[in-house]
Order: sequence, then structure tokens, then C-alpha cells
Amino acid sequence: MKYAFILNHQSVWPISVQCRVLKVSISGYHEHFVRRASGVQRRHLSDDALLVHIKAIHAQTHGAYGWPRIWKTLLGRGIRVGKERVQKLMKLHGIRAKGKRRFKVTTDSNHDLPISSNVLNREFTVAEPDKVWVGDITYIATDEGWLFLAVVIDLFSRQVVGWSLRENMTREIVMDALRMAWFRRHPGKQSGLIFHSDRGSQYASEDFRDLLKEYDITSSMSRRGNCWDNACSETLFGSLKVERLHGQRFATRRQAKDEVMAWLTWYNSTRMHSTLAYVSPMQFEKNWLAAQPKQASS
Repeated sequence: MKYAFILNHQSVWPISVQCRVLKVSISGYHEHFVRRASGVQRRHLSDDALLVHIKAIHAQTHGAYGWPRIWKTLLGRGIRVGKERVQKLMKLHGIRAKGKRRFKVTTDSNHDLPISSNVLNREFTVAEPDKVWVGDITYIATDEGWLFLAVVIDLFSRQVVGWSLRENMTREIVMDALRMAWFRRHPGKQSGLIFHSDRGSQYASEDFRDLLKEYDITSSMSRRGNCWDNACSETLFGSLKVERLHGQRFATRRQAKDEVMAWLTWYNSTRMHSTLAYVSPMQFEKNWLAAQPKQASS
């Protein structure tokens, strides 16, 4: 009855408001709507019904998805619809992904510390997990002061395999992120693993270089002033800030940490990645692992 009431009054009150007042979840309403649209009906959803699904996905992703990912999500939920129709309907109702923004470089490469050569050389396509990791640092403003985030990304699946959140941007933040990645992934020594970063003093520090040696990881660094040499981490930070942080004001660092962690969890496990055939980083890796025995036996 509640779901029927919402459907009949969607032109009067927003669905989110009705769900809150009637104490039902938006996802529950969405699932009910999908069940109603089974069989032949599912193939012939009205524009109004399809718009409900589109708005629900857009809200669930905090506005992160544009029409390609929303279309892929609809197909994944069993709703067969053409991409042109989804694109046209979203344009008509002004539904779009949050726009990309430029962000300032965080790390300081103006130092006299040793610099590694660019071993990676923009070879961003990697055939196996734990062969190339990339690292970077960004910042988040709070009323208590800056919060810094360091990440380690596995280039194979674009999964964030290590991270650290601290109040300062010293070498410890990148060392913590690398240690986390090492103990989560267990790549093993002599694996040929490469770690690529910019020329920031944190990555060039003696302590960080010693940690790379301890793990038998080869160091690689971007060329001076060339952000495209570490484009994957720049893209990750841009997505985080545009999709989740932009426009928010955090009273405390704790609030910012919770929001960052929620997004990282969603990014790894759920967010569709255009370079991974529109599956999440974790799903991409699972699919690859599942295919290995078949390849070995063929």
C-alpha cells in the first residue's frame, strides 16, 4: 500500500520525502518497482516509470553517474532500455553527473632528495594484479584544519589497496598507505612490483625509499611538472572530490574521514569504472581470478 501511495503521488511530493515520511527505504521502493515491471511490462516502461529508476540511481550514487553508467546500471537490474532513450530522458529533466573540476598539486617536488627514473612511462594498462601500484596525496578542508589522504592504487583493477588519513603531510602518511597495501595484498618479494609516484618529498624521503627496498619494490617517479605521468591517481582524487566532497562543509576531521572512507568503500566494491568495461574494481579482479583456471586448462 505504501509503495502504491508513493507511485500515485510522485508528481505531488518528491519520492525521497514520501519514503522518509512513510518510513520506507528508497532502495526498497526501487526494488518493488522493478518487481512490478517484470516480464513484458519491463520492456515497455513508460517514461515516468523509467524516470523513477533513473532518479533513484542518480540519488543512490550521490550524482556521480552520468547517462552511460546509469544505463549500464539499469541493464544490470534487468531493465531493458536503449541508451539513447536514457540519455534523452536525462537531458530533458536536467539529470547529469557532477562536473569535473581542477585541483591543485599537493606534494612538494622542490627538494634535493634522490629522484627515481620514470620506469612506468605512462604504461597504465597492466595485465595482472600487484604488478604496478601508484601513490599520491590530496587534501580535504575542514573547520578543524586540513585532512590529508594518501592512497595506493593497483593499476590492474584501479582498486585502492592502501590508504592513510592524517592531519599532516609528512613521510609517515605515504609509508602507512604502502604498509597497508603490502599487508592487504601480500604480493611477496621478487614479484617485480613497481611503485610509481610524483617527485614529492614524502616519496623521495630516505625512510620511504628504505621501505620500498625492504619490500623489494622498484621505485618509479613522474617527470618534473608532468601530472599526466600519474594520471590515474589524479582521476581518482577528482572523482572523490566531485562526487562526494564538493559543496560539503566538515565541522571536524572525523566527519571528513567518515565521508572519505564511505566513498572509498563504494568506489572499490560498487562504482562502475569506464576503463574496466563498467564493473567495479573489485568485481573486475574477481572476474579475472575466476577466468584463470579456465585459461590454464584450455
